Amino acid sequence: MKKVSRRDFLHLMGIGIGSVTAAHLISGCEPDIPPPTVPPEPSLTPLQPLPTSTPTPQPTPTNTIQPTSVENPYLVVTHGEDPEQHIRQGIKALGGMERFMKSGADVIIKPNICVPYHTYEYAATTNPWIVGTLVKVCLEAGAKRVRVMDFPFGGTAKDSYRKSGIEEQVKAAGGEMEIMLPLKYKEYDIPNAVSLNQTSVYEDILTTDLLIDVPIAKNHGLAILTLGLKNLMGTIQDRGAIHNDFDNRLVDLATLVRPHLTIIDAMRTLMANGPTGGNLSDVKIQNTVIFSQDTVAADSFATSLFGLLPQHLGYLVNAANRGLGRLDYQNVKIEEFNING
Repeated sequence: MKKVSRRDFLHLMGIGIGSVTAAHLISGCEPDIPPPTVPPEPSLTPLQPLPTSTPTPQPTPTNTIQPTSVENPYLVVTHGEDPEQHIRQGIKALGGMERFMKSGADVIIKPNICVPYHTYEYAATTNPWIVGTLVKVCLEAGAKRVRVMDFPFGGTAKDSYRKSGIEEQVKAAGGEMEIMLPLKYKEYDIPNAVSLNQTSVYEDILTTDLLIDVPIAKNHGLAILTLGLKNLMGTIQDRGAIHNDFDNRLVDLATLVRPHLTIIDAMRTLMANGPTGGNLSDVKIQNTVIFSQDTVAADSFATSLFGLLPQHLGYLVNAANRGLGRLDYQNVKIEEFNING
């Protein structure tokens, strides 16, 4: 791994912050689109100013995030074109997969496989080679079982798994694609909730030995961006309930569903018309992957790829204020490098 100087990753690229109704987020299918070509960079509108009343993030309690040793970085950011090397070198930089799991572990990987409308090139679903490599790395570290799952909001899970390309890569790597059946959801109370007092969660998500959250970084009308915290909505049965008080209820959910590791796929980012996209002119090639045990810190770093700051996302500010992670990612130990290959 060749280390490079830390880049000026806060250079604002500018993106308009629009909003759409929740009904639009769950709208029906779009027709398949012919095989894509490499998209041009989208034309973006100027960045809107920060809210004037943004709360000051509070220090993260020491009992909410697994401790990071002085030898290991808090955030790892990789740049390059090879998805497999992103995962292998990024995990190595964090201390290896053995740091997160023991031999014989049951592992669940939660990518974003939201719809069956488009292939991965349209940046609505997680890169399939990133997911497949994660399966391989977990099995190589001694995992007994590695399952990959999501609860799509459009179409069927079977069709979404196939269309995304993730099913093919997961099976080739020795993992399992699991359809999240209704009988495996269980109602859970959320202690100290601000707005969402209980929700029905896919039970295995809360009992697995290792939960890896692997969202794709993309635009979203209501959430502004879909990143690690937003990706947790695919673990519950009634995601519509989150929309009623989004910035509080998403954080309530995050106090219950706590990934052990978050890996944000920003190789191709959907810069507008998310979450489903459908136009290659909205896609930007960024060839970046972000790794951290702290979902809030990973999400906060990812905002810079859209010309934003963490404070633009109300739920990120709320999550930091409630002790779920670091909003001030500039003040943590970051290892950022170009991968080989």
